Amino acid sequence: MGHEKLVNSCAPLAESWFSTSYSLPTSQNMTLNRRHFLLFLGATVGTAACSVLQQPQPQAPGGSAVKLVFQPIRGPMPLPTSGMTAAQQVAEFGNYEVVDDLVLPEGFAYHVIASWGDRVGNSRFGYNNDYLSFLPTGKDEGLLAVNFEYISAIPWLQTYEQVIGKSLPLKEVQAAVEKAVKATKADQPPGLNAFALKNNDLIKAKIAQICKEALTDQGVGIIAIRRGANGQWERTNSPSDRRITGISGLEDGRYLKATGPAVAIFRKTSGQGYIDKLGDKIIGTIQNCAGGTTPWGTVLSAEENFQGQVSELVYADGTSFDPKECPFRITDEELGGLGNVFGLAGNKYGWMVEYDPANPEDTGTKHTWLGRYRHEAVGVRAVEGKPLAFYSGCDRQGGHLYKFVSQGTVTNPQDKANSRLLSDGTLYAAQFNGDGTGRWIPLKTSTPVDPTPPTFLSGVMLLLPQRPEGGVFKANEDEQIEAFKKKFKTLGDLYTGNEQEKQGAILIDAHYAANAAGATCTARPEDTDIGPDGSLFIAFTSGSIGKETGSPDIRIFKGPDGNTAHEFGWIMRLVEDGNDPAALSFRWEMAATGGEPTSGGLGFANPDNLAFDPRGNLWMVTDMSSNKVNQEVPQKRIEKSGEPVSQSNLRGIFGNNSIWYIPLSGEGAGQAFLFGMGPMECEITGPCFTPDATTLFLAVQHPGEVNGIRKDMAAETRQFAMRTTEDQEFLQTRKVPIGSNWPGKQPNTPPKPSIVAVYRQGKGTVA
Repeated sequence: MGHEKLVNSCAPLAESWFSTSYSLPTSQNMTLNRRHFLLFLGATVGTAACSVLQQPQPQAPGGSAVKLVFQPIRGPMPLPTSGMTAAQQVAEFGNYEVVDDLVLPEGFAYHVIASWGDRVGNSRFGYNNDYLSFLPTGKDEGLLAVNFEYISAIPWLQTYEQVIGKSLPLKEVQAAVEKAVKATKADQPPGLNAFALKNNDLIKAKIAQICKEALTDQGVGIIAIRRGANGQWERTNSPSDRRITGISGLEDGRYLKATGPAVAIFRKTSGQGYIDKLGDKIIGTIQNCAGGTTPWGTVLSAEENFQGQVSELVYADGTSFDPKECPFRITDEELGGLGNVFGLAGNKYGWMVEYDPANPEDTGTKHTWLGRYRHEAVGVRAVEGKPLAFYSGCDRQGGHLYKFVSQGTVTNPQDKANSRLLSDGTLYAAQFNGDGTGRWIPLKTSTPVDPTPPTFLSGVMLLLPQRPEGGVFKANEDEQIEAFKKKFKTLGDLYTGNEQEKQGAILIDAHYAANAAGATCTARPEDTDIGPDGSLFIAFTSGSIGKETGSPDIRIFKGPDGNTAHEFGWIMRLVEDGNDPAALSFRWEMAATGGEPTSGGLGFANPDNLAFDPRGNLWMVTDMSSNKVNQEVPQKRIEKSGEPVSQSNLRGIFGNNSIWYIPLSGEGAGQAFLFGMGPMECEITGPCFTPDATTLFLAVQHPGEVNGIRKDMAAETRQFAMRTTEDQEFLQTRKVPIGSNWPGKQPNTPPKPSIVAVYRQGKGTVA
């Protein structure tokens, strides 16, 4: 990820999509059709495969065979690429069995490299492994950097003692929290404010014990691996193995560092809100979701949904709300407010963290010029003679797309000194236009206040900075926007302090500052990945509407039929004007649309992580909510209430979360081919290739998230109202396991997040 050119290409890409001599189509409804896609990408029919499987071959919609390096697996839904008639689809898909395993094409296999609880240095392999980065250190060996995102409460609480080998005081703490919740006033957040308890309080000590364990299972990890004589990757248990956890620095003094304007806020000794008295020292990194790798060999880890563990809201001077605003919570199904007992300052979380896997003394740096919001990933452009550009999205309903541009320029993309460029620059937020153009709005003190009216947000409110009280308020009417603009002229008017402190406060409050500046509210941007030609691909996972959080702009984010609130998501391609990383304007196009083929989609739902293989083609994994996976869809798609099944609940038809291959040249360009499906209730994350494309590393996250351990191989038979590619409805009977035993796959074994290596049996490439 993040490199400017292809490496180890096994075949010429002919007149591939990387040609920049295209003409961008424009329309008010920027949705996908294949001709539109090819025009935008400049793709033509050509050969793009290194090796080919024999018949039967997958097909393009026109009926011609598509040559792939794998035979796509059969998922639960008929796809246009299967080449079946409607009658064949009804016969083939009338019955379907979901498998609690990582299902791959014939001739492919996987093996587990590491699982939750395995020893890593003086700590352990964390929970819910996400982003992966493979950094070669020699022939057939390297370091694998891993993110650990969050705790899935049900399986974590259910299996902690069995996997980790020690007990936690769960019952005593749950009883204390339940008592505190009952005593909570209506205007207070429910939970137990453990931070306010005396240090010798036994309940506080027990809460701290639980929170230490849960935060140890977040953060990042580095493990050394090598390929053995049998061709499989294995751990070497090297001295290089180490962890940076959610409590790093709390007891060992290995604090994280920070750069940029927000450091002035961290160093405050007094202010409007809470100050942790640690100055620019930071305890740990949490909620580490996706990320990116720089050309100079460092890894960037994105802190995402931190708002569940510490307070997100801040005051006008950038200081945090009190830890009591995010109290500790624990039930059989929830574990939150993990930072409360330690008094973690909320404004120190929600950043992009850079670390060098090869340097054991590097404890990580939070670069505040990159902004504080619910980071999902980062795309890196390091072009010689140009400023450094970092792209990232805020994964929330109505979240924004951001770009950081450095003040200095890149001399050598492989030089580790490039990290210094992250200490000075400008953060921008994207504003999209309906005609396929857009511009970057700087988040600076002089930027005019010009919020988007709620009229363009499906009538849902817009959250704006509340002054002088701090935090945010809901602007429900367009008239409130006009009043806000009259009261505040620039972003600097919304924040207090000297110029540097105001800039730091803007970056700390980036999402709400971007709302005030008029950045486009988008459809949960999850991944941002740079193509070999420098263009940016963005996975917008869902156009759903959040009445309390926000919604995407209906002028931009529409379904294939022009409908708003398109649940199934899109993949967008964005091209900077002049292909310049520092450009202030761009062009964009939806490159792939999620949803059923009969409704204009490509057969997937909720695209998440993206990756380019060494030949420059796109791979994608999906992120459907665990409680929607394989949820039954009634015949005729009508609920018992008589209302049509919502798009959100229709996601059950797509089966488990999955892995897709989207060739960007050749006969199948623009089509999605199903490469794999994950175990029960899991999310597949972190796709990452070795440079020779013989191995695909994957992270299998939260198997059994809803039902925990699959007990005695339990399963249910469910009914699904399906459609053929010709829109003929038929009923599918589906056998669905309840819970998960992956990766052990034996009855009653605990589900454990794990990372795997996928390879072709025998010799050959995965991509």
